[in-house]
Amino acid sequence: MDTNLKQQAAEEAVTRFVRDRMTLGLGTGSTVYFALRKLGEELAAGRLKQIAGVPTSVDTERQAATFGIPLTNLRDHIPLDVTIDGADEVDDDLNLIKGLGGALLREKLVAASSQKLVIIVDESKHVTRLGSHVPLPVEVAQFAWQVQVPFLKSLGAHAQLRMSTATEPYVTDNGNFILDARFPGGIPDVRRVAEALAHRPGVVEHGLFLGMAHAVVLATVGGVQIMTI
Repeated sequence: MDTNLKQQAAEEAVTRFVRDRMTLGLGTGSTVYFALRKLGEELAAGRLKQIAGVPTSVDTERQAATFGIPLTNLRDHIPLDVTIDGADEVDDDLNLIKGLGGALLREKLVAASSQKLVIIVDESKHVTRLGSHVPLPVEVAQFAWQVQVPFLKSLGAHAQLRMSTATEPYVTDNGNFILDARFPGGIPDVRRVAEALAHRPGVVEHGLFLGMAHAVVLATVGGVQIMTI
């Protein structure tokens, strides 16, 4: 992913969608980093005032503090005005795959608690079919996580436990594991898969964000586009 395009998408989202006295959901990932930096610059210069953010991960919390963005919590600010976050894939209907950064549970909770979800991506993330290039992250309870592998196979996916090292599984901020489920050729029916995962015991959350995005800021080599439904 082009770093310059990341920055363009992030800065356009802040300029277009953030106003004084907003409470923001702050997503997670390398593209969101540029949004956080832009927010910090605008606050320091006095061009934005009375902004507070709800971070979706420990990493985002640290970055926001570094850039001088005041932080708050979700329980005291429902609904949030706007959440700005990245995505791993986005289709023409603004459906998303998220979670390769490992924060999908908190990201989805914050997104669902927002009046507007704005997604920032570059053109490499725009696909015709979700799952074409990236696996679907599925956050699962550590207890008996192995039973989820054949379940995901029944949905058409080859699932692998995400690892932090050669011997240690990746553990989310909420203490869960992640299975990366790859669908050969992409996910043929995202709503069927999302519904099956939502009803599966032991599946804490999944990375299909369907019908949640209000706008996608898409940075391309030809300029920045705003995708809406």
